[in-house]
Amino acid sequence: MTTAGRRAPLRIVLWHGYLLGGTGSNVYTRSLARAWRSQGHEVTVVCQERHPEAHDLLGARVVRPDIGPVLPVFVLDSYEGVEARLLGRTTASERARVVDANAEAVRAQLPADLLLVNHVLLGAPVGAASGAPFVVKAHGSELEFAMRADPALARWAHGTIEGAEAVIAGSEHIRHVLGEVVGPGPYLDRVDVVPPGVDVQALRPRPREEALDALLDEARRDPPNPGGADPRLPDDGNAGRLAAFLRPDDVPTVLYVGKLSREKGVDLLLDALTEVDARAVIVGFGPERARLERRAEGRRVLFTGALEHRHLAHLWPLADVSVTPSVFPEAFGMVAAEAAACGSPPLVARHSGLAEVAAGLEARYPPERRDLAAFAGGDLGDLVDKLRALLALDAGERARLGAAARRAAVERWSWEGVAARLLAHAG
Repeated sequence: MTTAGRRAPLRIVLWHGYLLGGTGSNVYTRSLARAWRSQGHEVTVVCQERHPEAHDLLGARVVRPDIGPVLPVFVLDSYEGVEARLLGRTTASERARVVDANAEAVRAQLPADLLLVNHVLLGAPVGAASGAPFVVKAHGSELEFAMRADPALARWAHGTIEGAEAVIAGSEHIRHVLGEVVGPGPYLDRVDVVPPGVDVQALRPRPREEALDALLDEARRDPPNPGGADPRLPDDGNAGRLAAFLRPDDVPTVLYVGKLSREKGVDLLLDALTEVDARAVIVGFGPERARLERRAEGRRVLFTGALEHRHLAHLWPLADVSVTPSVFPEAFGMVAAEAAACGSPPLVARHSGLAEVAAGLEARYPPERRDLAAFAGGDLGDLVDKLRALLALDAGERARLGAAARRAAVERWSWEGVAARLLAHAG
């Protein structure tokens, strides 16, 4: 530490096998790189992002290894320039090629004070093959979508994670799942629970008209995406559709942000919306979008496609309630924490890592409102009851609840605090 109490600049290598935008671990990687750069550290991100210029990394370097034609993934999506293939359906030689190419790219960035690798697979194998001390960040998707049903992958993970200096879990739930899926071992004694972070400067409460105007301005800047050809881009014409949908302020707004896949529980939310007087904005992309849109026909539901944080920073403050209805275990619940930072009261399914987000909110909520942070997972009746109760609050009560949610986000989930905790593992 310097005499002022600030840590001297470190050299950090952050390995991530995917992109820098769109889904949870991508946003995690990008945000962590930004936080460390803002603290003055030298950061290199090794990932598969082909357009790093599209992301403001505050000067962090981006290195993209040539992994060959196959990218092992946990959920199938389209990727530019490679064939995405489920990890369990890749061959040993395909996995070895990806690990070797990434490990070589990491070695070229050494020495480093900290090498942090994302995902138990393929992160731990890459870290082990690099030959350097490394820390693994477990995100949960690899555990649930790839390893739980594949003992061979779990054995591979066990053999490589034991070499980690430390393992970072985003929640106590993920600490438990690690032992359950990867298996027991000394590595479990080196697990540190550090939740994901929120950019509490960019994500903050805003007056309604200011937020709506800024949202529409951002939507007008969106690149063309005729026919939704690129599912990772916002829909064409969002500015006009959002203006028409959100301009009347006499109807409460419910917001969902996340993947459009069955495990995310959007069906449950659509069912609940038939029982409450509200409109809904559904943000995201995924394999279930077309089916969900058909289900929502004739209702006050607007699908926007994928949106970025430059949009969401203005959309969350417009939401009276932000719902995370997942019916599948979640490592944490970053979008709920981000909604909280914007003063939009989150309503999450009470299970897995989402329950830990709910606990953080409840610690700041007034006692008579603590039951409004979460609903019983998969329980339509409870979701409807909690939505009705939240939407029945008058504007002043909802604003006080949103302010309490904001305090929880600042105190528990700021990126500055998360980045500082992770640096405790730097050599």
